[in-house]
Amino acid sequence: MANLDKLMNVKGVWAAEEFSPDGKLIAYKGDISEEHAAMAAMTFNANTVMVDVYTQSYTAFSGQEWTPLIGWALIGPKYSICVGGNVCVFVNNDEVSFNEVFKVLREVAGK
Repeated sequence: MANLDKLMNVKGVWAAEEFSPDGKLIAYKGDISEEHAAMAAMTFNANTVMVDVYTQSYTAFSGQEWTPLIGWALIGPKYSICVGGNVCVFVNNDEVSFNEVFKVLREVAGK
């Protein structure tokens, strides 16, 4: 099980969750309902599969190293979602260091 407490201690993180490879919610913490976390787990899993296809395509066509996929982000004007492996966080953009978030996500997700 991922150490969600470690992610919650990163400044700007307001929720964290872990999901299975088939998109089921494993665990969550923070200011989010279980229903929201479960819906997010499904969509994060689907997006992770899609982004993995992109990394494989970019590697094949560019000759650059884009694989294996380590993580991805969805960035909005106030809030963002950062995913590493099967672990994700919801963050306040004005408070978070994206470098710190992805560093801790890699540690927690084992990437």
